[in-house]
Amino acid sequence: MTFMIIMGIDPGLALTGYGIIKEENGKCDIVTYGCIRTAGRESTVGRLSKIYQNIKDIIIDYEPDTMAVEELFFNKNARSAFLVGEARGVILLAAAHINLEAFEYTPLQVKQSVVGYGRATKKQIEEMVKISLNIKETIKPDDAADALAVALCHLHSRNLKEKGLL
Repeated sequence: MTFMIIMGIDPGLALTGYGIIKEENGKCDIVTYGCIRTAGRESTVGRLSKIYQNIKDIIIDYEPDTMAVEELFFNKNARSAFLVGEARGVILLAAAHINLEAFEYTPLQVKQSVVGYGRATKKQIEEMVKISLNIKETIKPDDAADALAVALCHLHSRNLKEKGLL
């Protein structure tokens, strides 16, 4: 029996979503999901340190085989984009410090992979994640559902590459 554990990350400074899935013999199950929350009253350095340490702890606890991180989507708020970029940086650094290979996917790639439509809504993504992982309850917060979608995107991408279709 071979299996793979994939950790997906939806980076953010206030909320960083994470989700871990396990694929075994073509069947995919959820391992865990959640969010790392930081308070706006904390310094940026303190918030980034908390994200880094929590990501390292999750990696150590669950021992994923690989990590998939959503790439930065640049919107109109440049300051927000820079802060998300800093969060992504410490997340990727945590993976590197533990020798965990990390892959990056754009929001468009994640939506196309999970829903089949690049302009899918958050609700559509959540529904497809629930169906794909056989989850009955609502995944809260949205950032955790997004992280699970990133993990599923990596699983789909890996499977296509193994079959020589990508």
